[in-house]
Amino acid sequence: MGLINFGGKQIAFFDHQPDSADRGRGEGEGLPIVLLHGFLEDSRLWDEWLPLLPARRYVCIDLPGAGSSGLTDNLTIESMAEVVAEVVGHLGLDKFILTGHSMGGYVALAYAEKWGKKLAGLCMFHSHPFADSEEKKAGRLKAIEFIHTNGHVIYVRQTIPQLFIYDFSKGYQSEVNALIHNAVQFQPEAIIAALNAMRLRPDRSEVLRNISCPVLMLIGQHDTAVPLELSMAMTHLPDQGIIHIFPTVGHMGMFSASRETAKAFKEFLAEL
Repeated sequence: MGLINFGGKQIAFFDHQPDSADRGRGEGEGLPIVLLHGFLEDSRLWDEWLPLLPARRYVCIDLPGAGSSGLTDNLTIESMAEVVAEVVGHLGLDKFILTGHSMGGYVALAYAEKWGKKLAGLCMFHSHPFADSEEKKAGRLKAIEFIHTNGHVIYVRQTIPQLFIYDFSKGYQSEVNALIHNAVQFQPEAIIAALNAMRLRPDRSEVLRNISCPVLMLIGQHDTAVPLELSMAMTHLPDQGIIHIFPTVGHMGMFSASRETAKAFKEFLAEL
């Protein structure tokens, strides 16, 4: 685990590099990949997915308030993007591929808005560029009120299973339980800050429209967190868009369609 200081708080990241055996086989070359987790997640989200991908350098960041990272003051999607910029600057990454799941996709687009020239590719993994609707904003405020009233543990236990389609949640309870176990360790203030950050973020469809690098869009047909109509609305925005829709997937394709999403990602890497 690597650490940097941002705004007086510790930010953790994990720098997975190809080992000598990979290099001996002529593997491990290529642009590094930075991965950003979503809401109620941390960098452990990628632990089971990364082994399905080619040997590369993978940097997994714990965003503020998640995993081993402290909660920074006045958390916004933009300040999370600044954290990403600090980590990649610390590691000396001049060009890389950025992948964001859900909220991590919002952060990735905020990063692209300021530092898009550093991106060789962008993957929107069950995410989208649009601002919250008024209904969604109201829902986030209700979630904050619920946490204040009932505590974050109940909120986490109720929310995470909804990210999976029902049969998967029932059949893969160990993965659901692991995500819940990790998320209940977060401070309630961190969860509330992330909810507010998402509620207040602006529309960044123009960022996706003007981005110069290829964009991979991984879409779950049964995603309730990012409904299919929102995902489809973004597909025409980038000039170089690659679209994969997974018909049996909800919001957590790295688990419920691990090999299929990894295959799509590997094909994307091969094109860059």
